Amino acid sequence: MKPQYDVVIVGGAVIGSAVAYFLMANPDFNGSVLVVERDPTYRFASTSLSASSIRVQFSNPINVKISQFGSAFIQDFAQTMQVTGEAPPDLNFHPGGYLFLANSEDGATILRENNEVQRACGADVVLWDQDQLARAFPHLKVDDILLASYGQSGEGWFSNTGLMNGFKAKARELGADYVTDEVVAIGRDGARVTSITLKTGAVIVTGTVVNASGPRAALTARMAGLDVPVEPRKRTVFVFDCAASPEGSATVNGGRLPLMIDPTGVFCRPEGRYFLSGAPPVEDPAVNWDDFEPRWEEFEDIVWPALAQRSPAFEAIKLVNQWAGHYDFNRLDHNLIVGPHPEVPNFLFANGFSGHGLQQGPAVGRAISEWITYGQFRTLDLSEVGYDRILANRPFLEKAVI
Repeated sequence: MKPQYDVVIVGGAVIGSAVAYFLMANPDFNGSVLVVERDPTYRFASTSLSASSIRVQFSNPINVKISQFGSAFIQDFAQTMQVTGEAPPDLNFHPGGYLFLANSEDGATILRENNEVQRACGADVVLWDQDQLARAFPHLKVDDILLASYGQSGEGWFSNTGLMNGFKAKARELGADYVTDEVVAIGRDGARVTSITLKTGAVIVTGTVVNASGPRAALTARMAGLDVPVEPRKRTVFVFDCAASPEGSATVNGGRLPLMIDPTGVFCRPEGRYFLSGAPPVEDPAVNWDDFEPRWEEFEDIVWPALAQRSPAFEAIKLVNQWAGHYDFNRLDHNLIVGPHPEVPNFLFANGFSGHGLQQGPAVGRAISEWITYGQFRTLDLSEVGYDRILANRPFLEKAVI
């Protein structure tokens, strides 16, 4: 570690490591990069505790295009991220697709409107009526379903830690430095941040600070005298075994089942021989940064009843594992915040993903690296999800938030 770096990234999980990789891989960037990560095990990182999936089924073109880039990047990940002398990283991508179900006219209207946006962006998403849905996935009860939206390609699930570790390993090979420490202060001179102070006492002079600290984003911003409406919100994920698994029964996609989002909000997807599921909590308060106790009751009260109602195959299931992770929840509009603070232009945000950080990591890493290198977004303009909307209290509308 040196006493001065051009860029210091606070947080080394998937977002921070993606920024580091894209900076170091860009031939137009000739600076130095330090990534500060407080927990190198990443045990409680949102990345590690994620359900690890990617979809293009959003309502806003920006979010669709972010995921389209992410999906393409994941497909080429092994080749792009190979480190000299090591085996290519395998993300074990499962192209299962997403399946959204609507059982009301309002819900069906939203799916139709979303589909128009998705198709205009070139996404491979189709709408099915009740009969088409029943033929594709015979295990489902569909009597109440008015419309379904299914991603035929470009969606699925993959290794969360594989994505993070791949970015990290390649960034380090290209010259980025990583240090296990904690940022406890950020120096500022007027409209610019000038340094960071680490818990070990080291002071690092820097030209740019990137806030990639996940649910702790507000703590990092406050050190620079700034604010960001991001807080930790708990989500519990459940893994269950199924006495009569419906996996393999689909008449599409080689028999593989998709990640299904029921009208209740409960989601479910295959996970090897098991299934992974969860639901939006009835009450969703901010939690302590160290609170990772699962909400056990959600399985019995919300998840299991909804799944049993949707498919006879899910009536006889057995819970085998569960864990709780944190969304870095954006209180304003549940969407990402990317780019500089308008009053402190060398302090950059990559925060507030509200559960979408893993899939949006590649595009955001590229975007932040472009801003640092060129002073603007070049490949995909993310100005609409910049910090200006936070100051203006102007929500970025996205109807397909899970």
